[in-house]
Amino acid sequence: STRLILRGIMQTTMMDILREEGEEACNPEKVLEIGFEGIKCVESGGPEPGVGCAGRGIITAITLMEMQGVYEDDLDFVFFDVLGDVVCGGFA
Repeated sequence: STRLILRGIMQTTMMDILREEGEEACNPEKVLEIGFEGIKCVESGGPEPGVGCAGRGIITAITLMEMQGVYEDDLDFVFFDVLGDVVCGGFA
């Protein structure tokens, strides 16, 4: 969902970093990319298809960003582009 803002670059997701490197490595410097007009982008990602709950990935991403003070920056807006097919109820 951030690909257009990042000029076609595919962003590594927070959940991929959590799975591969652990929570300590999942920090703003690693997951936050600056795109068009200075827009700050983060991709939460989710579990591998058919495993787990995509809503849980979104909640994990939001919680980690809150804990790391990402929302304390001077932001004008915060947008969440959420999957339309999250059916597990974890995010609803």
